[in-house]
Amino acid sequence: MKAKGYRFSLVATALGLLAAACAPAATPVVVENTVEVPVTQIVEVPVEVTAPPDPTAAPEPVTLTYFTFSAAPDHLDHLDAMIAAFEATHPNVTIEVETAPFNEYFTKLQTLIAGGTAPDIFELNYENFVSYASKGVLLDLSSQSAGDASFAADVYYPRAYDAFSLNGMQLGLPATFSTVVMFYNKALFDQAGLDYPTSDWTWADAVAAGQQINDPAAGVYGLYSPTQFWEFYKKAAQNDCEFFNADKTEATINSPQCVEALQTMVNFVQTDKVMPSDADMGGVSDGDLFKSGKLGMIVTGIWMFSAFEDAGFEWDIVVEPGLKNQATHFFANGVSVFAATQHPQEAWEWAKFFTSSPEAATIRVEAGWELPAVSDTAVFDSYLQQTPPANRQAVLDSLNFAIVPPVIERQSEMQDAVNKLLDQVKLGQLTPQEALDQAKLEIEALLK
Repeated sequence: MKAKGYRFSLVATALGLLAAACAPAATPVVVENTVEVPVTQIVEVPVEVTAPPDPTAAPEPVTLTYFTFSAAPDHLDHLDAMIAAFEATHPNVTIEVETAPFNEYFTKLQTLIAGGTAPDIFELNYENFVSYASKGVLLDLSSQSAGDASFAADVYYPRAYDAFSLNGMQLGLPATFSTVVMFYNKALFDQAGLDYPTSDWTWADAVAAGQQINDPAAGVYGLYSPTQFWEFYKKAAQNDCEFFNADKTEATINSPQCVEALQTMVNFVQTDKVMPSDADMGGVSDGDLFKSGKLGMIVTGIWMFSAFEDAGFEWDIVVEPGLKNQATHFFANGVSVFAATQHPQEAWEWAKFFTSSPEAATIRVEAGWELPAVSDTAVFDSYLQQTPPANRQAVLDSLNFAIVPPVIERQSEMQDAVNKLLDQVKLGQLTPQEALDQAKLEIEALLK
């Protein structure tokens, strides 16, 4: 990995103009038998002339800084391979990389921006994108894209590309996406004599199957779908619930559709009894519970493929169930350019290459480093042939129902507020209606 040091300075260049001047000097010349006649002597002042740029000259060297959270620690070599491919076609550009863990990344990024040492290009997840876009620190890439004959927006998956637009400005390019699917334990389904889940299942179907798999005395539970913000926003959408009105001036999170969706989630534990409570889990993570063969179904992200790869049983995936309709998670990471970068064109070239080039997409897919947010499904051919799971097509099928999370400028505060209220619901301290009534008040305070 290349060493990195941030240096941003504002350079003011003064251009001096020299003007030629003609200074007349009256010099007496003596002519025999005549009067003195003044003769004008021309005094020439040399002028410095700047030659026009040589169009054949090599472009000046440029160093760009790129800040990322997703590359370290597992994909630094893959990022280096992408950089090498880019620099081979842009020999005047050098990419220097800085990384930070996700839980430290945004604090550090804010510090760099506030201190005037922001990187030229940096990674943003969709949930934090709106916060940065609203502060005016992201470069509108519309002029770069319009002036680039080699660029076409349809190279990206449309929903991913649109996710990084705001108020008519393209403030980022989508780099990757991840989806959430339902994993299921084939052995537990076989043991219960059940057919495997299908992509058109509802949560009622999942609960019915889970009740037949359920054996709490043996520590086996039918399903797990956590009661938290990320699961709630999605099940809310499945039940035609909207978090906000159209112009986001009012929170509608306490509507009957939203309350019903939350009640469905609570019922998994309290009424249907197919999902373990936090106390039942005793500090064991949901992923470890599934891997130990104690869960019939679990809703989680495709990033868990490698974690479950060596499980001692056969498992597969399917598009997650729905309520009135289907809706699935869509997590996206993108790259944005700092508004005050001194090298907007070169930064655009790197962002475009990193997010959409066949070279970068191939490296990413083969490395299993999330999935490129490109529209060409042929890119995923090798990915779909990898096992487990056998049904990797469900990853792409989930995109048909993908929805982005609801976001506001004060995103992290909203998520924390909702999660605290959901925790109170899980503990029986609030009903779903009471919790969402309070959530409405707290979210609307954040909108002001």
